[in-house]
Amino acid sequence: MSETIRLTAAQAMVKWLSVQMTEDGERFIEGMWAIFGHGNVAGIGEALHAYKDVFPTWRGQNEQTMGHAAIAYAKGKKRTRAHAVSSSIGPGSTNLVTAAALAHVNRLPVLIVAGDVFATRRPDPVLQQVEDFDDGTVSANDCFRPVSRYYDRISRPEHILSALPRALRVMTDPANCGPAVLAFCQDTQAEAYDYPVEFFEPRVWRIRRPAPDAGELARVAEMVKAAKNPVIIAGGGVVYSQAEDTLAEFASKHQIPVAETQAGKSSLAQSHPMSFGASGVDGSAAANTASQNADLVIGVGTRFQDFTTGSRTLFGAGAKLVSINIHGYDAAKHGAESLVADAKVALEQLSAALGDYQAAAPDAEAREDWLRAVDAYCARPEDQAALPTDGQVIGAVQRATGEDAVAMCAAGTMPGALKLLWKPSQGGYHMEYGYSCMGYEVAGAMGLKLARPERDVLCFVGDGSYMMANSELATAVMRRVPFTVILTDNRGYGCINRLQTMGCGGEPFNNMYVDCNVEVQPEIDYVAHAAAMGAHAVKAKDTDQLEAEVKAARERDIPTVIVIDTVAKDFPGTGLETTAGEHGFFWDVAVPEVSDRQKQRDRFEEYLTQIANARLVN
Repeated sequence: MSETIRLTAAQAMVKWLSVQMTEDGERFIEGMWAIFGHGNVAGIGEALHAYKDVFPTWRGQNEQTMGHAAIAYAKGKKRTRAHAVSSSIGPGSTNLVTAAALAHVNRLPVLIVAGDVFATRRPDPVLQQVEDFDDGTVSANDCFRPVSRYYDRISRPEHILSALPRALRVMTDPANCGPAVLAFCQDTQAEAYDYPVEFFEPRVWRIRRPAPDAGELARVAEMVKAAKNPVIIAGGGVVYSQAEDTLAEFASKHQIPVAETQAGKSSLAQSHPMSFGASGVDGSAAANTASQNADLVIGVGTRFQDFTTGSRTLFGAGAKLVSINIHGYDAAKHGAESLVADAKVALEQLSAALGDYQAAAPDAEAREDWLRAVDAYCARPEDQAALPTDGQVIGAVQRATGEDAVAMCAAGTMPGALKLLWKPSQGGYHMEYGYSCMGYEVAGAMGLKLARPERDVLCFVGDGSYMMANSELATAVMRRVPFTVILTDNRGYGCINRLQTMGCGGEPFNNMYVDCNVEVQPEIDYVAHAAAMGAHAVKAKDTDQLEAEVKAARERDIPTVIVIDTVAKDFPGTGLETTAGEHGFFWDVAVPEVSDRQKQRDRFEEYLTQIANARLVN
């Protein structure tokens, strides 16, 4: 009979997690974020306390933002390490559903351990229990099912013997990677069991690099050899695969221009001659022209999301598609020829199969024209007394930073502006745009800085997104995690206002404070608010002061928040003035078919013309 050790289920979980290792000799799950309450304080809380010297616990301010910090950490580590998050039963758990969805969409690993009802049902209904009148097995944690890659309910202590390895199998699987959710019944957490000692022996988790099928590789190689004007669309899979240098070599050797998705931006440094900038709705003129003229589009690690493809209108009608992706689901999108494999391995083997093949030289002048346009949009304003555009704010921040800078954001106008205008070094960009979750930014900046302490993390956030979730600023102050927040105040939801009024033919309504149903216009002192949480906070009167404050922030060991007022309704150069802007491309946002207003009816006619160009092959 094997040797056993008697532990509670929660103690066994924490002990097991503390010995799950990477190939580099580090814990795969570094530690656990936790807010204790009814449902996790007695079981999981006591277990985390017992192992606090070997498996750290960190306290946050909100379950959702703790989840965001954990996800940003995993993204910053390129999925090689992760964090866990624990919550109480009921509202604490459902606060994490948004974070789980964000991780699911972005294919990022996070372990969510959510408090659940009593397995025995002795105190039924327990405080904060959601009751389904027709199904006694349902709890609030069932909300996680559609946004989890692995879901399990732990209602007996021996369940963790299988549930924990399954959870980490998913989190370390390059194809199925995503959030793993363990709904942990609170009485089960505290119940003891005789666990096999061998269960707690250290284990190394290795992330696979699947090679391509020989037949698929041969077909794709022939398609590339036959192409005269191919273009590469680089997605987040390039980063997750750590294939940045491989992509740079592939693009140079075969003379193929590279356009970027939000997740793929900075896989090539902006200085690379094959880097043609952003793809799609918020894309550059150089990249989108190359995509329109391409006879072959090669997606590498991209989901071909609507922003990337201009809602399926960007690529020419005669263009063929190839999709290199770790998952067959993504590789087959839009009727593409699939090459299912790890991005790095696939590019290496495809390059070998192509030999000395080179495409026709891309339009280098178009690339230079785009870069000159970027410089113009980001130039120092001649009139420092006027409110700056977001582009001028980006320019000031860019001038104040070095090669170690990482620009990060998630929602509003800034993602499109940064994708078009920020000129990163390799790895100098972190955008959560799969779920585009407002409120990710501050917590995400903290998680990113924890993952990349050697980089200068610059968090761009609008006033609307800051108001949604800012409380982890206090956590960053307490933990001495320094990053710089550039808070652009345009007094409302400026991005959605532009979409409403310009993109969809509507009238200003319920987005900018001035257009809302309020008795008095708000006067929110963001500097005082951030300072009250312990951050260094200042109001920049213009972009010159912004530049100086960004430089000064690099010397601090706490977060810095720099507030600057910006233009509310005008932002030249992003391509977001309408859904088919100056540089960008069409974005399919439904327009009302019936309206009393001529402006709305005219916009609907334009919309019919635009959607008629969509490629509908799936």
